[in-house]
Amino acid sequence: MTLTKLEKWEKKLDNILDELDDVLEDHYGKKYRLHPNRPDRNTTANKSMDGLFDITASFTLGLGSEYGRGYVLKIKMVTLEKISEEVRNLVDKIALKKIAEKLPLEFPGRKLEIRRDGHVIKIFGDLNLDEI
Repeated sequence: MTLTKLEKWEKKLDNILDELDDVLEDHYGKKYRLHPNRPDRNTTANKSMDGLFDITASFTLGLGSEYGRGYVLKIKMVTLEKISEEVRNLVDKIALKKIAEKLPLEFPGRKLEIRRDGHVIKIFGDLNLDEI
């Protein structure tokens, strides 16, 4: 089965998110109890379905956004424990740094950026599918 250009683009983005998941799981995975219905890390075929972190990116047209269209990053810690604002900010800081490092490697020659856009984190820039 041949993947569409969009599927190829999103597969590359998923690779970055999977690496971020590993980094965050290594750092925080043992510090919080998993939600009782959540499988242990690396027990499913999809990293967003197990372990402490559920990391996804969803396309948005960016209406009302400073940066326009792009992918909004969602990082959820799947636990019943209270997560401090300090830890949430540190997780976001790690995510911003790691993704900024990986974007040029997965998408060479493209001008892609990751920044806060209001209260969300967004990947934006050259989202053209022609060169995938």
